[in-house]
Amino acid sequence: MATMPFDRYQAYPAIELPNRSWPNRKLTTAPIWCSVCLRDGNQALIEPMSVETKLRLFKHLVAIGFKEIEVGFPAASQPDFDFVRRLIEDGLIPEDVTIQVLTQARQELIERTFEAVKGAKRVIVHLYNSTSTLQRRVVFGLDRAGVKSLAMQYARLIKVIATQYPETHWMFQYSPESFTGTEVEFSLEVCNWVVHVWDPSPERKVIINLPATVEMSTPNTYADLIEYMDRHLKRRDSIVLSLHTHNDRGTGVAATELGLLAGADRVEGTLFGNGERTGNADIATLALNMMHQGIDPKLDFSDITETRRIAEECTKVRVHERHPYAGDLAFTAFSGSHQDAIKKGLAALKKANSPAWEVPYIHIDPKDIGREYQPIRINSQSGKGGIAYVMEQHFGFKLPRGLQIDFSSVIQRAAEESGKELPPDVIWRHFKEAYLDRTTPIEFIDHVNFPAKTGREITATLKLGNALSIDCGVREIKGIGNGPVDAFVHALNELCLSEMSVVEYHADSVTSGTDAAAVAYVSVHIPGRPPIWGVGISTDITKAPLIAAVSASNRAGLYPAD
Repeated sequence: MATMPFDRYQAYPAIELPNRSWPNRKLTTAPIWCSVCLRDGNQALIEPMSVETKLRLFKHLVAIGFKEIEVGFPAASQPDFDFVRRLIEDGLIPEDVTIQVLTQARQELIERTFEAVKGAKRVIVHLYNSTSTLQRRVVFGLDRAGVKSLAMQYARLIKVIATQYPETHWMFQYSPESFTGTEVEFSLEVCNWVVHVWDPSPERKVIINLPATVEMSTPNTYADLIEYMDRHLKRRDSIVLSLHTHNDRGTGVAATELGLLAGADRVEGTLFGNGERTGNADIATLALNMMHQGIDPKLDFSDITETRRIAEECTKVRVHERHPYAGDLAFTAFSGSHQDAIKKGLAALKKANSPAWEVPYIHIDPKDIGREYQPIRINSQSGKGGIAYVMEQHFGFKLPRGLQIDFSSVIQRAAEESGKELPPDVIWRHFKEAYLDRTTPIEFIDHVNFPAKTGREITATLKLGNALSIDCGVREIKGIGNGPVDAFVHALNELCLSEMSVVEYHADSVTSGTDAAAVAYVSVHIPGRPPIWGVGISTDITKAPLIAAVSASNRAGLYPAD
C-alpha cells in the first residue's frame, strides 16, 4: 500500500486562549448577513455573469431579505463597474439595502471604486490587503511594518475621499486577507491601527472582516482565532466583527457557526456555497440550520427550489444532489428501512396534530422550504441518481456513471415531451428502446472465439441491413484483438469502415439462480464524437459485451460497407 506524502504538511499551530468561552455559548439570533454572490461568487465562475444576469440575481437576493450585498469589485473590470452604475442610475437599490464594493489597497483602484458608487445612498467600502506570512514572503516582499503601513495609508485615503461625497452614508470595512495564514497578534495589530485611523463610534461602526481566505485548520481553531480578536480588538463596541470563510477543508459552514459562537456579529457568504476553489460558506445552509434550532434566520428560503433555479441559471453551477436543503435527493430516502420509518413518523405526526416537527431521518419539514418528502420519482427535473436508483431497484441494472448521464438525457427529453412523471415501467420502455432493442442495421446472431498468437481471434455471425432498412442477409466477420471484445470491435470496424474503439466496459448480472443473465455496458469512441453507450444482455457471459458493442455501433449510426 502506498503511503500518502503527509510529511510535506504541518499541523496548524494552536493559539493560547485561556478560558475560551465559545464552547459553552448558544446561538440565539441570526447574524447580519452579507451576500457576496455577485463578487466572490461571480469571480469564481468559468463564465462571469453579465450585467443583466447579475441584476436578476441581485433582485432575488433582495427578495430573500439580504440587507447588505457586495455587488462587485468595480475597479477590477468594466462589467462590474457598469453593473454598479446601473444599480445606482436606475434607482434599483431599495432604501433599506446597503451595497458593498471591494477594493484592494491601491490608490487608483480606490479612486475608481468611489467613482463607481457616486450617488448611492448607502455604501460599504471594503478595503483589503494580504497580511499572511507566506504572501509577505513570496508575493509582496514586505515585512510586517510594510504591510501595516500599506493598510493605514489607504484606510486614510478612503476616509478622505469619502468626505467629498456627504450625500452618501458611508461605512468602512477592512479585511486582513488570508487572516488564517497570519500570526494572530499581527492581524490584531493591523486591525487596531485601521480602526484608529477610521475613528468609529458605537453609532457609526466600522466592519472588521476576518477571512479564512484559505481554510487551514479545524473549525474549533478558527473559533479560537475569532474569540481572540473579539477579546482584544480595541473599541470593540464600535466594531462589527465579520466572518468570511472558504471551504477548502469542507468545513466552511461549521467554521462560521463556531465563529459566531466566538463573538462574531456578521457573516459573508454565498447561496449554496459558490465561490473560489471549493467555495464560500453556504448562507442557505447556515440560515436554515438556524431555523432548525428555533432561530429566526432573517432570510426567506420558503421557496428554496426557486432560489436554487435562479442561482443555477445565473451562475451555471449545479447545486449538488446531496445539498442539505436544496439537493434533489435531500428529502428522498433510498433505504427501505428509512422509508418505512419516515412513513410511520409522518403518520404519527398527523395523528398527534402537533405543530412541532418530529419525523425520523428528516430534520426539518420540507414544506417549510417549499419542498416535500417523496420516494424516488422521475420527471423532467430528475437527476441521473434518481433514474439510476429506479433502474437498479426495479430492474437490477447498476448503470455506470457515464451511462447514467447518457440515459438521463433520454429520460429528460421524454419527461419534457410528456410533461408528466415517468413511472418505472415507462422508464424501462425507454431504456429498452434506447439500448436493448437497437438491432438494426446490425443484429448479433452468434460467435466463436479462440486463442490467437496476439490474443484472441473471433468469428461472429451477424444479420445485416442498410440505411433503407433493407435486409441484406447474414454474414460472418472475423477479427483479432487483445480479447474477444477487442477482436469483435476490430471486425466491426472492418465491416463498417469505421474507427470505433472501446473506452469503458462493465459487466454484471441482473438475475440470480439457474436463469441468471449477464448484462454488459460498453462505451465506444468514434473520432470527433462524444462517447456512445451500448447495452447487451445474454445468458452467455461472453456474448453480452458483443451484443453491447453492436448496440453502441447501431446507436452511432454505423452501417455495413457495400
